[in-house]
Amino acid sequence: MTLEEAAMEEHFVWVTTRRIKEGTLEEFERAWRPESRPEGMRGAFAYWSEDGHEVTGVSLWESRQACDAWRSSDAERRRREVMAPYVVDERESFHLGRELTLPGR
Repeated sequence: MTLEEAAMEEHFVWVTTRRIKEGTLEEFERAWRPESRPEGMRGAFAYWSEDGHEVTGVSLWESRQACDAWRSSDAERRRREVMAPYVVDERESFHLGRELTLPGR
């Protein structure tokens, strides 16, 4: 590990990939959005497969504890209930990482 890499900020990342029912992407996207910004969340990204059957959400957190607190909250429980009719399958995982140093940067 280089000195530059050692100085890079670590990220706490929650990744959820959901396979959704065909033709429900628009409804799922409305249900997916939280009512308010979760405490401790630094940012969030969504990525859709070309066929619209899979959605991957990536959220960045201040800490594992902040992520866990959101995941066990009533607001997240309600959000999952609203999404449930559109979800066929779901995979979730927590990761630690940092930005890659790419040549030319």
